[in-house]
Amino acid sequence: MNGLCDDIRTSFRGQLLYGEPLSRHTSLKVGGPADIFAVPEDVDDLRNLLQLLKADGTPWLIIGGGYNLLVRDGGFRGAVITLKKLDRIENHNGLLYAESGVSNQALAIFARDNGLAGLEFLVGIPGSLGGALCMNAGAHGGETFDRVSSVDILNCGIREKCEKMSLNYGYRRLQLGDNKIIISAEFSCLQDGREAITARMDDCLRRRRESQKVALPNAGSFFKNPAGQMVWRLIDEAGLRGCSVGGAQVSEVHTNFLVNRGGATAADFLELAALIKKRVLEKSGLLLEEEVRIVGDDRY
Repeated sequence: MNGLCDDIRTSFRGQLLYGEPLSRHTSLKVGGPADIFAVPEDVDDLRNLLQLLKADGTPWLIIGGGYNLLVRDGGFRGAVITLKKLDRIENHNGLLYAESGVSNQALAIFARDNGLAGLEFLVGIPGSLGGALCMNAGAHGGETFDRVSSVDILNCGIREKCEKMSLNYGYRRLQLGDNKIIISAEFSCLQDGREAITARMDDCLRRRRESQKVALPNAGSFFKNPAGQMVWRLIDEAGLRGCSVGGAQVSEVHTNFLVNRGGATAADFLELAALIKKRVLEKSGLLLEEEVRIVGDDRY
């Protein structure tokens, strides 16, 4: 690892941190250290870093804003890479281009300011576009891929443009091959007036505040909704509102949100999630599936 670190310091233009606690970079505020935490300046910087990691045989992990992510207490043995500096947004005659580090809120606001409709629901979804694309995030009847035209992917150092029809996506998922990284996406939006778009965005924010006013650290919806069901209701009917394990708790405001009451560990969240799945299965016969991405090692 020392030789790799020397190589990275020599040619990498972005920010580098070593032994960086991932609890500082996740919305749940849990997660052990990454051997290397890297913030590339641009796509070329990312490509160069990946080549160095591949030559050394070092594993790597891409994260966005740290939402919808649970990192185990042992952290990650390898390099964790955030694409937050890939944050360009452009309007190409109604075709909206955005890089994966753009925040969902910034993308929704840019679209509104350019009279482009269809992305209003993103205003209330925390995190970055890359994460929203990876899980086909959605709210209030809209999903990220509703307006996607194409996605640019970095595949073994080569940038590829993938048309929407060629991608395998669905409810809260996008299936990509191993080691493929989303760099950007293009959206085909509808033209509309700023006032009308603003009204829909305000409605999305109002509905989110009313149903998801969760103040404590959380990762958003922890479980996917089973077909025809609302998972918060299933958890509530299993008698788990307010249930806790260590510092992790089922939110009393929205039961599909697991919150960090202070001092929680990833192990607390994993144990609580396992309990929820067991109780809901016993009560309803439905096996819940995590929407939150779980990564890392149990022990350092």
